[in-house]
Amino acid sequence: MELIDLRSDTVTKPSPGMRRAMAEAEVGDDQYGEDPSVNRLQQSIADLLGKEAAVFLPSGTMANQIALKILTRPGDDVVLGHETHMVWHESGAGGANAGVQFTPIGQGGLFTAAEFRAAFKARGHMMFPPTNLVAIENTHNRGGGVVFPRDEALAVCGAAHQLGARAYLDGARLFNAAVASGRSVTDLAAPFDVVSVAISKGLGCPVGSLIAGAKSDMARAMRARRMFGGAMRQAGILAAAGLYALKNNLSRLAEDHENARAVAASLAGLKEVVLDLKTVQTNIVIFHMAQGAADAAAIAARAKAEGVLLTVFGPRTLRAVAHLDVSREQCRRAGEILNRVIERG
Repeated sequence: MELIDLRSDTVTKPSPGMRRAMAEAEVGDDQYGEDPSVNRLQQSIADLLGKEAAVFLPSGTMANQIALKILTRPGDDVVLGHETHMVWHESGAGGANAGVQFTPIGQGGLFTAAEFRAAFKARGHMMFPPTNLVAIENTHNRGGGVVFPRDEALAVCGAAHQLGARAYLDGARLFNAAVASGRSVTDLAAPFDVVSVAISKGLGCPVGSLIAGAKSDMARAMRARRMFGGAMRQAGILAAAGLYALKNNLSRLAEDHENARAVAASLAGLKEVVLDLKTVQTNIVIFHMAQGAADAAAIAARAKAEGVLLTVFGPRTLRAVAHLDVSREQCRRAGEILNRVIERG
């Protein structure tokens, strides 16, 4: 039986062309700054994001943790969207590594500058921890891959800077946001002090994220990378995959968005499913099982038995993600299978 794996866009395997690029990569010792492939990838990402410098990292979680480390101090407050990756999917690392606390605001990963201002805690208060960072996740994973509105991001970052705080963009799927919004990644990254992007998600690389910002911040990021055990040696083998992906896999992201909508369309009319189609803006579909219907784990198990893999995101919440290793026909077929499995009850 063929498995249609919609658990995540991280399950992709390197294409033959990407494997060749990796095998032929020019390498050196990255800790000495001597890996030419890593250096080219870092400069390419810095240029794409409109930042002075970038640092290659093993994972997006490490990118987020380094951002917290260099942009805050222990005891600081970080304001961010509801159900963000930093709060839900990093094993409590923000508290353990950076010693920060989080104040989630808004709904579905989105919030306004007014909501940020209302949550902001000024320095010098006798009891409150100071808010020294605001973080935005774009696209927002648990929100269903929604794109954070650019004008609101500008307003949030402007308010943060006016109040003396800094702004960080968890742009793990920023390339998806750019394609969906019709704006460049440079434009979307512009108001933020520090930005991260993943190459191991929609771009199909086996490993890696990058963090970018001012040279002074990236110098601190290099030290934090070492502290977190993320320094690498001949990492050009991995960086070469990123360079290949930037040339070959960016323009096709719109296909993933269309495929995700095909899956969502198969589910939206079911009485057992709660799904807001307005949230299906990129390659992620988050849907909920209605009260009285089977729970998420049961649906995932039944879907797996019929060849479709999903991620259980909560007792009644599931996620499906389109990516470059699933075709339009596979997504159409997955939608039919899910429809049948859910209606069976």
